[in-house]
This record gives sequence, structure tokens and C-alpha cells, in this order.
Amino acid sequence: MKSNPQVIEPFRKGLASTPGESQKDSLEFAAELILKSVGEDATREGLLRTPHRFSKAIREVCVGYTMTLEDAIGQGVFAAEGKGLVAVRETEFHSLCEHHLLPFYGAVSVAYYPNEKILGLSKIPRIVEVYSKRLQVQERLTREICEAIQKSVEPRAVLVRAHAHHLCMRMRGIEASGSETTTEFSWGLESLSEIERERLFKSVD
Repeated sequence: MKSNPQVIEPFRKGLASTPGESQKDSLEFAAELILKSVGEDATREGLLRTPHRFSKAIREVCVGYTMTLEDAIGQGVFAAEGKGLVAVRETEFHSLCEHHLLPFYGAVSVAYYPNEKILGLSKIPRIVEVYSKRLQVQERLTREICEAIQKSVEPRAVLVRAHAHHLCMRMRGIEASGSETTTEFSWGLESLSEIERERLFKSVD
């Protein structure tokens, strides 16, 4: 299929623009290119503002690129007053699959045994947001959240489990409408007793 220079050239100019407001125009050019490439009339009434809305939406769902772990945690690290298990279950997330740019969504459960420090409970959903609001694969998302907890408070052990539904599987390809994907990542389990490990895993079930 031959490229249409009338479509491609404005898009190239948009990509070459400087950051800031002109960078926003690059996403609008991308949306216009998609609309024209699938055979739509980008000038019809219902689509006139679609490139602008697309640009705004993509920036919102990819806001994780503008955030750091330090931003998420802030002043939310405190001295531990005990060694008991800490668990935050079923924190919802929405992300974009980096292979197809289609959404996947689900929930993350985090459990850890503190050492000297603990995280404010509200900081765990913030950490999930930092890494989920980027182009992702579920396996890496699970690992990055686990590593972020480990880096933040150096617990004795931490376990992260995520389950999600992927629209790249539901809408295309095998169209597996009822499937759910589970991923898990842990650190420090070898330091725990058998009873502690059992409690850790039960806390994220």
C-alpha cells in the first residue's frame, strides 16, 4: 500500500515540532492519520474534535511518564512500629498494552513484611499509578511495582500479584472474551518462615 503524502507530510511536521503545545499537535496529527488510514472522513462533524480529544486522553493515560517514584511517595515513609504483615489488596489500574496500544485493566495486590520502615497505605495505589499509566506489559508492571516497594522501604519480603483483562486478546486475534491473566513477582521470600510465606500468599489471594 502506497503512503499518501498529503497525510504523511503534516504528520512528519508535527513530530518534528518542539515540546510543549506543539508536541500536543503531534498527537493530533497522529489521530488524523489514523482516522484517514481506516477510511474515515476526518472532517465530518462527529470527528472534528476527535484529534484534540485523542491527544488529551493519551496524555492522561500516559501520565506516568511525567511521574517518578519519589513523586508518588513524597513524605509517606514512616518508622515501622512492628514486623507484622502489611497488605493492600485489589488496587484497580488501567494501562495500555505496548504491543497493540490497546487497553488492559485489572487490579494489583501488594503485601510485604516491614523491616525498619513502612509506606503510608495511600502511597501503594500511587506507586501502581506511576507504572501503570505508561505503555506496559503486565509482567513488567508487576515487577516494577515490586521493585518500587523494595527500594522505598527495604522490607524483609514483598509480593505483588496482578490480574488483568487484555483488550488485545478480547477484541482481536483469538478473541478470548473470558480470559484473565495473572502475574506475580516477589522479593526476599527466602528470608521468611514457612508460616510467614503462607500468610503472605494468602493475603493477596
